[in-house]
Amino acid sequence: MRIPGPGGFSSTRFPSTPGRACRAVIFALLALAPDHAVADEAKVWATGAYSFSDELGGFRITGASGIGTKDDPLVITEELNSATPVTLTIRTTKPIQTFGKAGEFANGIMYMRLNVLNNSGQAWIEFQFELQEILDQPSVFGDGLSFDQRNKTPDNIWSSNFADFDRDFEPYDRLLFKNGKVDPLRTASFEFLMTDYTPRWTFYLVQDPRIPTG
Repeated sequence: MRIPGPGGFSSTRFPSTPGRACRAVIFALLALAPDHAVADEAKVWATGAYSFSDELGGFRITGASGIGTKDDPLVITEELNSATPVTLTIRTTKPIQTFGKAGEFANGIMYMRLNVLNNSGQAWIEFQFELQEILDQPSVFGDGLSFDQRNKTPDNIWSSNFADFDRDFEPYDRLLFKNGKVDPLRTASFEFLMTDYTPRWTFYLVQDPRIPTG
C-alpha cells in the first residue's frame, strides 16, 4: 500500500459536518425509539474521534473508551460467541485534520487495545486482524490504511496470550498473533497501532480467532 508522509493526510478532503451529522442522527433515532428497542438495537459506541459498531453481527461490544494516543489508547471490550471471523465497523465522528489533537479530530493515528472474551466454547490458538477500507475487499496498495506499515521494527504490538506476531501488507493488511492460546471464558488483550494516511469516514477491522484443525 502507498505510504505517504504526514502530508498525505487531507483536512479538506471531507467536510467537517458529516461525522457530526451521522452521530446526531444515530442518537436522535435512539432517543425516539422505545426503551426495549434501544436496549436491543444500540450497537454503536462513540469514543475519541471515532465510533465502533458490532452491527455486522457475530459478536458484541461491551465497552469503549480512550482517544487513540499511546498514553490513552482506544480500548474496545468485546465478546465473541463463535470461532468464526467477525467485523468491527469503525467510523469517524469528528472532522479529519492533519496533526489534529487526538479526541477532537480524526488524525489517522489510532493506538488500539482490544479486550476480547472467548465465549465460543473452543480454545483459540491464533488470532488474526485484517484491515479493510471497503467491506469484504482486501486493503490495497494505495489506500493508506495499515498496521503502521512504515515502521519496520514496531514496539507497540503486544498480546497478553500470544508470544509472537506476523504482519502482512500485500495484498492484505493483516496482523497475526501466534504461539499462544485463549481458553473458553478467558479474555485476551491485543495492542497495536493502526494508521490511515488517506482517511475515509468508514473502514473495517476483521477479527478471526483460529482453533485447532486436528
